[in-house]
Amino acid sequence: MSVDERRLLWNAAAAARLALARTAPPPPVLLHALKRRWVPKTARAAVDGYWRAHPLRADRLARALAAKSEPPSGWRWTAPEIRAGFRLPPQPFRVESEAGPGRCAICGQPVFRLGWHEDLWNEGAPNARAGWHAACVAAWRFWLAPQTARKLVARIQRHRCALTGKRLLRGAELDHRVPLHEVWRDRRAAPYAELLSYWGLGNLQVVNTKAHAEKTAAEASARASLRAVARLGRAA
Repeated sequence: MSVDERRLLWNAAAAARLALARTAPPPPVLLHALKRRWVPKTARAAVDGYWRAHPLRADRLARALAAKSEPPSGWRWTAPEIRAGFRLPPQPFRVESEAGPGRCAICGQPVFRLGWHEDLWNEGAPNARAGWHAACVAAWRFWLAPQTARKLVARIQRHRCALTGKRLLRGAELDHRVPLHEVWRDRRAAPYAELLSYWGLGNLQVVNTKAHAEKTAAEASARASLRAVARLGRAA
């Protein structure tokens, strides 16, 4: 049996399973699943695959959900979180006092069936066994490795360098407009939803290698100047 024949059999069986699933996936998820080369066999796999295929959509949704949540009283982005590195987004809802079944550890909103963010099945309560939205998981992966969406960001920029306006060349790099170390240094007191925006699409740009090197050098020079001023202040 050829690969194509196996794929046809697989897809027919998978489509039948999705149609008979006790918990039907949301319509856009089902449509996406049925168009895939290999159709997922479970509704949850279909949901996960949908968000993996739409990282920018997941980014927007996760940040919108976070904006609806109130972080724990007195929470600040500080150690021990930052010991993991300033490239890791803050995580106010993963603290022990806030973590709980049925609540997303990233955005703080209720999680329903299939890791969905809305109660499409009218159950009236979150899924007590869930701790993450499928969309938030995809967004988190995007925030930690945004270079995976470099082509999508370049397409939004019409394949023009965000710094020079010239056509993007081979080897163009994804860059944060506001460096994440600067977010930690100068802006960490901002509200959680605002902090997350620095990991989102709005703070990303694709730039040519030369322009990126010049930007990086300027940032390094600025950091060196700040360190020099701090040393003078301590000496005084």
